[in-house]
Amino acid sequence: MKNYILTSIVLFGLSVAPRPCSSQDAEQQSIMDTIYANDQKNVALFFPEPIRQGITGSDNFVFTYNREKQQYFGLLQAKPGKESILLVINQNGSIFSYIVRYRERLSKLNYFIPKASSIGNEEPIIADSSDVARPKSQVGNRRDYYQNFCSYLIDRKQRLGRLKKRNEGIVLSLENIVFDTEELYFVIQIENRSSLDYDLNFLDLSVQTRKKGKKKSLQSLYQKPLFTFNRPSKIAENETVRMIYVLSKFSISDDRRAILQLNEKNGERNLKMKISHRYINNPN
Repeated sequence: MKNYILTSIVLFGLSVAPRPCSSQDAEQQSIMDTIYANDQKNVALFFPEPIRQGITGSDNFVFTYNREKQQYFGLLQAKPGKESILLVINQNGSIFSYIVRYRERLSKLNYFIPKASSIGNEEPIIADSSDVARPKSQVGNRRDYYQNFCSYLIDRKQRLGRLKKRNEGIVLSLENIVFDTEELYFVIQIENRSSLDYDLNFLDLSVQTRKKGKKKSLQSLYQKPLFTFNRPSKIAENETVRMIYVLSKFSISDDRRAILQLNEKNGERNLKMKISHRYINNPN
């Protein structure tokens, strides 16, 4: 949905296979290598295959596309600022990359992207007719994909809001929730502002439901991560760590909430954060 510079392709773990390029392809690429947008009108980009992922490299550019039902087009908008890179990956793994710039007056509002302008293919997610019916675990190496995407997300500056809890110098923050393919990525930060190391016992995410009736009670359902990234066992004094939990996509109703619970081993500096359904149902 958002943003990324060209060198981030390496961090994202994409293996780009070079292709020979004819003079006609080179001419087409030179025409398409810069796309202009502004905040007054939507610029539509139509791709040869449905869009699986679209990322831009700075917050003054926004590329929107249908994440639930993959479609062939996306919409680009921009605010004044430095130029950036738009990286788009199609359903079949084809990669497209363009410079994007703000321009107050636009001469073109629709771009029809040819297959020939692809810069390569994302090898871990290559799909053919025999892959379509296979379980996800058999289509490429999902753990490698999670690892690479988490490496990209861990340094992003995007924030959800003021989702923080504090206790005795320990600060727990939910920095971001990102939806990609069929998973939710929870970017979590823990700060130890105390003079005593923090030994992490567990950090769990659960969904809490309030039972109705005369005897009201709370029922919690633990959400087991598919993958954890950069999870420490200890946070030293004055240290800040960021980690990511990858979970299967889910949504919750307005009478339910997610609970992020941090527990200290052999200690009492415990934290519990309530996450509204609005954040879970509207990830970045």
